[in-house]
Amino acid sequence: MRSVGVDERTEHTDNPVELDLTPVVEAIDSDPIDQVAERTVEQCREYVRQRGFIRGGELRQLDTEFVMAVELQYVASEIARSMRVTEDEQRYFLSLVRRLTDGDRPDPETVPDSLAAARGLAIAAIIDAYRRDLTRYLSEHPDSETRTTMGRFVDHRKRIEALDGSIPPENAEAILDGLIALSRYATGDQSALETARDRLDSLD
Repeated sequence: MRSVGVDERTEHTDNPVELDLTPVVEAIDSDPIDQVAERTVEQCREYVRQRGFIRGGELRQLDTEFVMAVELQYVASEIARSMRVTEDEQRYFLSLVRRLTDGDRPDPETVPDSLAAARGLAIAAIIDAYRRDLTRYLSEHPDSETRTTMGRFVDHRKRIEALDGSIPPENAEAILDGLIALSRYATGDQSALETARDRLDSLD
């Protein structure tokens, strides 16, 4: 957790950084897929390391670019370690790379079975990242509804990690949709809390 606040009541965990995948895109047609994947992991890891959800003391929503960067990092890591990358795996990996700049996430139905665990672990990592900043924010801005609902997401994170990420992609998507809704509620959208709870209830 990073705090570069200018005074005791102004915190920053989010830096104004951009994820530049240009070197990755340029290497797709010339370099082996494992090398492209390794480069992708490095780019995404550095971006995620500098990202957070508190800026100027204000909580920010969970954004699509962060979500896709984390997912791409986990998927690329799996691709880089694989002894043999299938066409479906390569197609999904490249779709993440190309769609990230547009903020257009692939549908859960397109996730190859062999990459479902990587996607699941990415969702767990996203939950943990948002939980850290949300907990910090709630220490100064208490909200029992937010804290209780976040606790349910933490339970799902623990379950995902216990299963090494092996959950159905549609379940992972429901969890993520709910977490995004909770982040909207925590930043002022009162109607979003019901959406977050509905997504969680659908998994019970």
